[in-house]
This record gives sequence, C-alpha cells and structure tokens, in this order.
Amino acid sequence: MLYRKATFKDVETMYTLINAYAEQGLMLGRSRNMLYECLRDFVLAEDNGEVVGMGALHLVWDALAEIRAMAIAPHATKSGIGRSIVQALIEEAKTLEIKTIFTLTYQPGFFIKQGFKELSKDQLPHKVWKECINCTKFPNCDEIALNIEI
Repeated sequence: MLYRKATFKDVETMYTLINAYAEQGLMLGRSRNMLYECLRDFVLAEDNGEVVGMGALHLVWDALAEIRAMAIAPHATKSGIGRSIVQALIEEAKTLEIKTIFTLTYQPGFFIKQGFKELSKDQLPHKVWKECINCTKFPNCDEIALNIEI
C-alpha cells in the first residue's frame, strides 16, 4: 500500500468515490471545484495503481484543522486503510504544529476508535462554519462533531 499526496490526475477518481457515498447519504458530496482547490489537503491510499482511499487535512484557523472527505473504496473497507490515512493526517498536523483536529461525520464510531471525542458543534469556533453556508444541509447540519487534541 502506497500513501501519497493527491495530484490533478486523481481528481476524477476522488470525485467519483466521494460522491458515490454521498448519494447513499453516508457523507457530504464534494464538487470538482472543491477538490481542485483543496487538492494539497488530500492523502491517498493506492494499491497496485488503484486509489482505494482518501482523506484531507484542511487548515481552518490558528492551530486548528479538520479531517474531511474520508472515503475508502467499498472493496477495501475494514482493512486498516482509513486508520492509516487518519494517522498520516495526524502526523502531518503535528509537523504544522496543529493542536486540535476536528471532524464532522456520519461515521462517529470510526473516529472514536482513533481517539476522537464527541463534542457539541457549539464548542467549535465560528470560523469552522465559513464553508457550511454552501452546504445543502445548511443550517440544519446533522453531522456529528468530534475532535482530538494532539
């Protein structure tokens, strides 16, 4: 398994995988525009040339980042790829001197197993919500907030 940063050639694969889960209501969809703009945020898992997983570390504010757009190919779930991506993103956050990582998710159990703790969305700084205005679920977000101090 190769873990690497995303490149422009990965965008269509990323778009397809993320939005397949979004169509099932398991995560929020992402536009191609968002993927291009945030490409440097993404770490991908590649197995024999096939992208089988991804996640992004998005910088939000002073020493605060979000793990977002976690998606693992259906045939590769339960294989530790997601856990490895989260650990790679945490290590990247440490090099940037990030102190807190949060996530908004429909899959809280996965993140709890990685050491994240559930919290009220009200505890997140207002800066977190700047992109939510464009979400189809705004202002009625039904994702669960979790964070981890590193």
